[in-house]
Amino acid sequence: MCTSIIYRNGDCYFGRNLDLEYSYNEEVVIIPRKMPLSFRMKETLHHHYACIGMATVVNDVPLYYEAANEKGLAMAGLNFPGNAVYHEVAEESDNIAPFEFIPWILGQCASVQEARKYLSKINLVNIPFSENLPLAPLHWMISDEHDSLIVESMEDGLHIYEDKIGVLTNNPPYEYHQWNINNYQHLSSKNAQNVFSEKLVLQPYAQGMGAIGLPGDFSSASRFVKAAFLLNNAVSEKSENANVSQFFHILDGVAMVKGSVITPQGHHDITVYSCCINLSKGIYYYKTYENNQITVISMSKEDLEGSSAIRYPLIHDQQFRYMQ
Repeated sequence: MCTSIIYRNGDCYFGRNLDLEYSYNEEVVIIPRKMPLSFRMKETLHHHYACIGMATVVNDVPLYYEAANEKGLAMAGLNFPGNAVYHEVAEESDNIAPFEFIPWILGQCASVQEARKYLSKINLVNIPFSENLPLAPLHWMISDEHDSLIVESMEDGLHIYEDKIGVLTNNPPYEYHQWNINNYQHLSSKNAQNVFSEKLVLQPYAQGMGAIGLPGDFSSASRFVKAAFLLNNAVSEKSENANVSQFFHILDGVAMVKGSVITPQGHHDITVYSCCINLSKGIYYYKTYENNQITVISMSKEDLEGSSAIRYPLIHDQQFRYMQ
């Protein structure tokens, strides 16, 4: 259960909520330009774009949930169970395991336009990371300051959609989300207008009534609609503080509170973390469920010519600012 958005307002911002019932000891990881990137079916990249994002590190390999590179291209993987299908190795294709997909694209592509060329040759193959770490069923959002794509590997092949809404959640497939949002075109951020009947005198009695009918539940289809409404009606000054604050407010609008979603196994889904990446400056902002103070990590302040990953464990304990 996740929500990803792209927000363009002066600078460009990309990020997501990660909604799960458990944590995989994720941390913020920077891959410098000279850290070797190995792939199961392709040659190792010894020099590539630097990247920053959230990952679980296994055997010194960052398994990214989302990341952005130094050129301003970002990518996130979101849960897509029951629909994601990975295929057998195919000749004359770039055979990439799903856990390699984010570094494969971000390591070599500076824009969505360049990513399209790589996507035209890619085959996401059914190769797990290890016997104890099977593949996660995912679909992906790829964005830069101008464009955005949705990528879904399904039984009938790779589907690539132009994303004009700026949002991705989970099931059903993206084609359904594009269609379903038409059911909500009557919603408005303005005062409600009487279109019920000219015979009746109807007037709004409170602010916000133009959006009556906006979904408020935590299903992926409802989160898609609500996030799209909040994102595409969002207004903020074109300053870093205002944009980052607005970005997190949008994600908060579809975040999960512990106890509101109980899994069939009796666990509680929560928004494990929320992040916002300034793609124009390479700055990574995050907060966790336990600690809603925003933590900031700037890729530009690190040695990006290095050959080893730079890791930042998450700050989970709630941070307070005392005034006396």
